Amino acid sequence: MESVLWQDGYQLVKASSGKEALKILLKEMDFTLILMDVEMPELNGFETAAMIYHREKLKHIPIIFITAHSYGDDNMFKGYKAGAVDYIYKPVQPQLLRAKVAIFAELFRKNHQLMQQEEKLIGINKSLEIEIKDRILSEEKVNILNKQLLENIQQLESINKELDRFAYMASHDLQEPLRKIRIFSERISFKYADDLDPEGKVYIDKMQLACERMQQLINDILAFSKLSIEKEVMINSDINLIIEEVLADMELEIQEKNAKIVVTKIPKLNVHPRLIKPLFQNLISNSLKYARKEIAPIVKISAKLDEPLKTLHVNPVGKYCRINVEDNGVGFEQEYADQVFTMFKRLHMGAEYKGTGIGLAICKKIVEQHKGFISVKSVVNKGSTFIISLPVEELV
Repeated sequence: MESVLWQDGYQLVKASSGKEALKILLKEMDFTLILMDVEMPELNGFETAAMIYHREKLKHIPIIFITAHSYGDDNMFKGYKAGAVDYIYKPVQPQLLRAKVAIFAELFRKNHQLMQQEEKLIGINKSLEIEIKDRILSEEKVNILNKQLLENIQQLESINKELDRFAYMASHDLQEPLRKIRIFSERISFKYADDLDPEGKVYIDKMQLACERMQQLINDILAFSKLSIEKEVMINSDINLIIEEVLADMELEIQEKNAKIVVTKIPKLNVHPRLIKPLFQNLISNSLKYARKEIAPIVKISAKLDEPLKTLHVNPVGKYCRINVEDNGVGFEQEYADQVFTMFKRLHMGAEYKGTGIGLAICKKIVEQHKGFISVKSVVNKGSTFIISLPVEELV
């Protein structure tokens, strides 16, 4: 791996055990990425990863496990729970290794740019507060600082958009090699079916399932990135018709779950119709996915007009339409309510709950593009209620 990566100019630091890795991580500079073998002396990769992520200064470093073994789903989830972002199987394919490392190196660089901008903004804000309190600043100086602040905010927004474009391009470019992996694995499975022993067939099946999961992840990342790249026009829309279209598309899934969807009339709103559809699709799909065993899912969608959300740290004007999407599923602890809208965050990691952890992040981004807000209330084994608040007035 060192011979593959040195030509790209990376600075590599090696450790021969989990304990040595921890010592280096605590003493050395900030690291972009950790490539770690699962099988190591004293501490294995999973144990080392868990110890790394218990330290605040290290928990942001992504880990890719290197392994020659094909683990079952339980061990795979154990690795992801310990902090892994991916697996690379031996023998290592140089092009795949370089591509994955390049993506994380670029994300590391972009994140550092964002952190520098945030620190700069914080410094400017603190400086402004101190000078205002001391009544030192003249009106002209205040205007200059405000202008600088606006310029920095615009620059930060530009970097955020650049990050979205990068994620879109990276995900788009990953589809071609993934497509080839799927095609060739299918050819191997078909052409050499009689030559493969049962264990070989299992490996092929696992590879194809992994490709399907990666394809879903890429599709979700692309969908998330498109929300910032593409601009939509606000249209006065019948939300009830949009929900009917969603339910028609999900008819088979609803029948399989024996689910009941109850929709109370929702007023017309100025929205982006193309974005509102995946919003409800993700929320309803989420309710069906996390249904309790042996209990038919019931999803209730209702709405009411509400006064401005004074509890939020904003200064809203006019009324909001508050839309509730309520289910009777497995629910979760309320303390995790803010975390569920974070990218790749999954509270239920069992094999029966498939997903990429991006769906609710997409919902949050869609609602924010409508100048609205989304939150959730949940009780374990009783269900969850997602609350979408959209402004009634047309956006300016």
